[in-house]
Amino acid sequence: QVALVESGGGLVQAGGSLRLSCAASGRAFSSYAMGWFRQAPGQEREFVAGINRGGDGTYYAEAVKGRFTISRDNAKNTVYLQLNSLKPEETAVYYCAADYIYGSSVDTRPGSYEYWGQGTQVTVSS
Repeated sequence: QVALVESGGGLVQAGGSLRLSCAASGRAFSSYAMGWFRQAPGQEREFVAGINRGGDGTYYAEAVKGRFTISRDNAKNTVYLQLNSLKPEETAVYYCAADYIYGSSVDTRPGSYEYWGQGTQVTVSS
């Protein structure tokens, strides 16, 4: 069982930056690949970024490559998402999720993730 709590969302102007954090409680955090997803009103939840269990493999949605960075600190049971050069259309609730997975892969499908946080709102003003 893993409980996830996101923080770090807020209101930022277009072109600005935020750093999201996701703290995990429970055992064996390093057994989970971690992902960040986002969901805007009226839209489906979409994959943003993922990181494998060891932290040496990352994967990004095409729309955020070069602007967002995912990282994790297994000693602190925390995963981060650095958001740079934010755009108004990226206003959404951002969720972190945990995927109990063998090996070093990252899955982009929301259905593969067993545990989810409550989300943190990111609002980008134009």
